[in-house]
Amino acid sequence: MEPKKTGSCPRVSKAGVGVKTVIIIAVISVLAGILLTAKLDMTNPGAAQSFWKESGEGVPPQASIRPDSFVDIAKRLSPSVVNISTTQTIKERPIFPFPEFRGPFGGQDDFFGDDFNKFFNNDQQPLPPREMKRQSLGSGFIINKDGYILTNFHVIENATEIMVTLSEHKKDYRAKVVGQDPKLDIALIKINADADLPAVTIGNSDDLLIGEWVVAIGNPFGLGGTVTAGIVSQKGRVIGAGPYDNFIQTDASINPGNSGGPLFNMRGQVVGINTAIVAGGQGIGFATPINMVKDVLVQLKEKGRITRGWIGVGIQELTPELAKSFGLKDAEGALISSVNPGDPADAAGLKQGDIIISFDNKKITEMNDLPRIVASTAPGKGVPVVILRDGQEKTITVKVGAKSDEEAFAEADTQSEKEPKPDKRLGISVQSITQEMAKKLGLPDTEGVVIMSVKPDSPAGLATLRRGDVIKEVNRRPVRNLSEYKKAMAALNKKESVLLLIKRGNSTIYVILTVKEK
Repeated sequence: MEPKKTGSCPRVSKAGVGVKTVIIIAVISVLAGILLTAKLDMTNPGAAQSFWKESGEGVPPQASIRPDSFVDIAKRLSPSVVNISTTQTIKERPIFPFPEFRGPFGGQDDFFGDDFNKFFNNDQQPLPPREMKRQSLGSGFIINKDGYILTNFHVIENATEIMVTLSEHKKDYRAKVVGQDPKLDIALIKINADADLPAVTIGNSDDLLIGEWVVAIGNPFGLGGTVTAGIVSQKGRVIGAGPYDNFIQTDASINPGNSGGPLFNMRGQVVGINTAIVAGGQGIGFATPINMVKDVLVQLKEKGRITRGWIGVGIQELTPELAKSFGLKDAEGALISSVNPGDPADAAGLKQGDIIISFDNKKITEMNDLPRIVASTAPGKGVPVVILRDGQEKTITVKVGAKSDEEAFAEADTQSEKEPKPDKRLGISVQSITQEMAKKLGLPDTEGVVIMSVKPDSPAGLATLRRGDVIKEVNRRPVRNLSEYKKAMAALNKKESVLLLIKRGNSTIYVILTVKEK
């Protein structure tokens, strides 16, 4: 019997379905595949994309949830993590003429050191320094199959020999330094292996969430490959390690020897470089976000060093008290405390007292956001900078320059035989700046007044002002000499606080003080 017709659908023979349909489907599939491939290849991968992997192929979506165990992820990722051992040659002056003996207290600060050296040395001269070998251990991870390895700068710093051991084959390779950046504490090294090496997949550290599971793999205490797991405790930590602090805090155990090792998310992607721990702290470790490294990785490979963006301003934190003094409701942004003459910010028209709230279309929530964003901006690029000036929002285009190394500036000692008595309201005494004093302080002129003394329990003392600081402004009013300072202070009778612009060494900062009654 023939099958019944259903509705208005025509009846088709089985033979027709089997041949025509298969051919049509096959042709469509081939065409679709070609079109899809062409679409994906429209954009040629740049130098960065061809240097490391950034895909999560083959990783199931549920991998972002804590698994019943970490066996699979540890097995898959461990071959990409390496052990790094370094040898450093240091010079040390022996305490005794006999290297096998040391003084009763040991070390260079031995109480008997110089006397004992002279006693045993006929020439009555200090013994010459001797070279000593010191070894240290760290970790790293392979980011390119050709043997490029990422680690911390402090792992390979001053090393005369760097040896890399692959965890899978237990084979040692001599490594060379390709590039290094002490400020970000990263280094790129390379080994010449016999075959392609298993490289990690680079993730996106900006996508990390507080409470998300992470895995640290490294070489703590030189025991060999070790795997620890924990969660992301916090992001954006500032620990005073450098100008670009922005650490991921985790309770995954990061022990000595883990430095330079990778911090993985549960998709098996590197999201950080294990960098620091809190001495004596348990469950407190810090990793450098991998996105900060990606910004400079190609420069390390091609140039061996990093050229950062630079606009030439000094900045400070905008506290609620400072925000109030500037007539602002929110304490968000970076307060410009100084503008270097002739630098990009000065050329663009940025001024002392401006508050930067956006740089290159990136929001500046707090002071530490600005150095990181500026540093990662390509020199020569013109970027929009949104500022608050006198309570009004304004956009200024700044052409970013290249950052040069900072120079060290010594603080000048300001001594005076006759010092005025401290002001009772602020707890400081001030004096006009003489030519000699300006020279000692390294000042370009004699404008301002110099602080000669500070009472410890006064408003100035509590704000950590100190002898030698120069007051340049009082409540945004320029102070060029002692007379102008006294006039500005006379207007404080009904004020609860005063905003001072202080110059200290090569930096200037705003300080707000609570004024005591007369």
